[in-house]
Amino acid sequence: MPHEIGDKFKDECGVFGLFLNEPDTDTDAARTAYYGLYALQHRGQESAGIVSSDGKALHSHKSRGLVADVFNQKVLDTLGGQHAIGHVRYSTTGSSRIQNAQPLTVNYHGGQVAMAHNGNLTNADEMRASLEKRGAIFQTTTDSEIFLHLIAHSSSSNFSEALMLALMRVKGAYSAVMLRPDRLVAFRDPHGVRPLCLGRVGDGWVVASETCAMDILDARYEREVQPGEILTITADGLHSESPYAPHKPAYCVFEDIYFSRPDSQAADGRSVYEIRVDLGRELWREQPAEADVVIGIPDSANAAAIG
Repeated sequence: MPHEIGDKFKDECGVFGLFLNEPDTDTDAARTAYYGLYALQHRGQESAGIVSSDGKALHSHKSRGLVADVFNQKVLDTLGGQHAIGHVRYSTTGSSRIQNAQPLTVNYHGGQVAMAHNGNLTNADEMRASLEKRGAIFQTTTDSEIFLHLIAHSSSSNFSEALMLALMRVKGAYSAVMLRPDRLVAFRDPHGVRPLCLGRVGDGWVVASETCAMDILDARYEREVQPGEILTITADGLHSESPYAPHKPAYCVFEDIYFSRPDSQAADGRSVYEIRVDLGRELWREQPAEADVVIGIPDSANAAAIG
């Protein structure tokens, strides 16, 4: 998909979701999400946002800039509640204007819903044109908004069913989190191209693009969100389902080569750093060269250079 080219550092978006079950404590989800996004800052520096839920309504704040610049104590005080999602962004589809900052929050006939998304839809233009012909008015130029319009225009009034129907119509590589006042939903494309993992924090749940966002919270990594899986987390627990037939896994190799933080854990249990060292070692086996110095460019290549 087309994207802006500029002199700023570009990387993959990062998504984060948190569902706490500790209403009697002073812990609030937005402050916890802040630290999760801080750990994912390497995945995008253009904008950051958090949407929280107090069980009745959603509260949102987002702006252009780094996590530490977008949020301060005063802002976090306005984001009460025990559930939250967050996003750090760089533009892939859609420009870097503030309207495209995420999470996106909407009100429709089914209530409030917010969404944070990492990835691209390959049929975005087609879907957008179809929705506009049906009367949809888009507020952004990002393909993330297509998910929300498909849910709002669904023939089903049930949110879970509407989401499933929407996912059956889109094509591409994505991982995403959605927040409703009473639930957190996380899902991944049927090929598992974009990463998403699941963990436990106290009696609650956390989902994130990388495990480094869990480490900073002292959360326990549980597993990867499976390709095509839809996780719904409520006060009653975690529910998993998938509308897809089995697809061939197609994990993005650039997560291991470049995008991910080296201290994150890969799906096979190894650290990203270990994988990069092994990739460098294999590169030497396949393409040996006489050299006095090996230089890693960019910094993520240092581990491969060591290998």
